[in-house]
Amino acid sequence: MRDPAIPRGPRHVLLRYLSFSLLSRTVMCCAILIALMEILALLEQMTPILKRHLGFGGVLTYMGLHLPAMLLNALPLSVLIGALLLLTQMTMNSEVAILRAAGLSPLGFFIRLVPVTLLIGGFGFAMEDQVTPRSELALAAWWNRTDPHPETGRSFWFHVPGGQASACPMPTLSTPPAANELAHVHHVARAGHEAVGIDLYDRDSEGRLLRTLHAERAVHAQGQWTLSGIRCITVSLEAHDATATESARESAMWINPFGPTDMLRLAQESIPFSSGMILAALHGHIATNQTPGYLRAALFERLLRPLAFIVMLLLALPVIYIPPRTGLRSWLPVWCLGGGLLFIIVQGMFRAMGNAGLLPAPVATAPGLLIFLLAACTALLRNEDK
Repeated sequence: MRDPAIPRGPRHVLLRYLSFSLLSRTVMCCAILIALMEILALLEQMTPILKRHLGFGGVLTYMGLHLPAMLLNALPLSVLIGALLLLTQMTMNSEVAILRAAGLSPLGFFIRLVPVTLLIGGFGFAMEDQVTPRSELALAAWWNRTDPHPETGRSFWFHVPGGQASACPMPTLSTPPAANELAHVHHVARAGHEAVGIDLYDRDSEGRLLRTLHAERAVHAQGQWTLSGIRCITVSLEAHDATATESARESAMWINPFGPTDMLRLAQESIPFSSGMILAALHGHIATNQTPGYLRAALFERLLRPLAFIVMLLLALPVIYIPPRTGLRSWLPVWCLGGGLLFIIVQGMFRAMGNAGLLPAPVATAPGLLIFLLAACTALLRNEDK
């Protein structure tokens, strides 16, 4: 038994040392990568910002709102580079050799680096799920609000659940109308509070056109949409005949459950969703221009995000086998970095096939992780046997 007179030393010293070292190097690498990406983004957006007379404040606003998205892109690669720097430095300083001689196995290195890696992965998950959707939507709203020529914006189509404009009456139907009204908007302005060039199409349950409506604009105020400059064509369907009646009106209410935020989101190429918003969009409660396959793949990828950081750590771990006398002449860190970049590329390819609906969401996210997880473990076992 241990003599109680002998004082206990500090516990988990190696865990704290490795965790702090990996975290500090990851933060440093992430800051450098973000700075480079911010410079490249500003080179592209500086001219539009200055043309809108937003000045230095506009530059800072753009950088601040775009920062969370860039952080997500830089974080996985920063973990890989930070782990390579840490383990390579420890190998060159013979710290790995000393720890191996003291009985610490490669599995021991991995176990002591996993907690901080999962902490970074959890931080990335929280940023992607809660911060980035809000910041990107705020950036889109600010960019649309400050645009002097919103008519050059993106047009889009969408279904309006239960939508109906009161500008002209619906014809008498023997079958009920379709549940969704088809709408096309030319562009939005004022951060989604104004839609310009609206075309609405009402159909019956068999897909036959019942009514078309064109409005010059729609304005959202006091929780409701108001159409103005309306021209409407109503189609009356008889047994084997159809007649069209055209009418015009200054303004009318538009029953549209989607608000300015939804209209702004539809006007963008792609805006990230939180997990709750993805589930709501899959059930039709939130407007989106993304396919169900894209949303499911995004949800699966987000849930597996911490595991991707573990794979990055495993891909960096083989550098502990570099002989200290070899020094920086070894190509092993380069191969490990190339493996991490290849992992990112393969994950992007699988994700693209999932977005296109060619692969189910689990198949578009899990195989890449499993392949590189097994490859990294194989490389460690082969080096251990040498």
